[in-house]
Amino acid sequence: MRFSRTWCYWWTAAIDALPGDVAAALDGAPGSLASGADLWKNRRNQIFGVTAMLDRDGYRPNVAIVVVNAKNQVFWGKRVREHSWQFPQGGINPGETPERAMYRELHEETGLEPKHIRILGRTRDWLRYEVPQHWVKREWRGSYRGQKQIWYLLRLVGRDTDVSLRASERPEFDAWRWHDYWVPLDAVIEFKREAYRRALTELERFMHAHPQTRRERLYDFPHPVMPSSYADPPG
Repeated sequence: MRFSRTWCYWWTAAIDALPGDVAAALDGAPGSLASGADLWKNRRNQIFGVTAMLDRDGYRPNVAIVVVNAKNQVFWGKRVREHSWQFPQGGINPGETPERAMYRELHEETGLEPKHIRILGRTRDWLRYEVPQHWVKREWRGSYRGQKQIWYLLRLVGRDTDVSLRASERPEFDAWRWHDYWVPLDAVIEFKREAYRRALTELERFMHAHPQTRRERLYDFPHPVMPSSYADPPG
């Protein structure tokens, strides 16, 4: 059975409006009625886990992170048990700002903390890419279209040894290295390549506008973390 996003919202409102004794009766009902209630609960949890975070066009808000060192080389991570490489990225949780999500994802995927980096800049608006339907889980099809991302450019002011790929229980990368700023796009999964090209093009100017200071180069002295100068982008 296929459940559309509109159908799910309608049924959520209907079930929430039921009196408590009726809702309880559904839990204890025999046969097909109980099975139907269980099916709804499971499907609601599956769909709302993702679709509740989608915008009206079916894109999930996301952040992507480019970390550069003193030589303007970028952190380049190899996905666990795959032959593809990418920048750290991850979804924005409900109630999170893009900047808070960036700090969380940065630590989860690289082990770096705010004291280890300095924000150089970010994309002014969302950059979108669509995910082919055969990559999308069956329960998300028809609702999930792809990702919309705010990209951050960060300067590493800590040391390489501050990087830890085991900072979370589910690591994203199993290897990493420094790479020239213009990473080979053929190493990136195909449907993300245009977003990468646009992001690197927009962020490059910040790298030259905010070079690492002599004090940071000589002493690895952490620069105070500066908040982003941009307001949260619309929609």
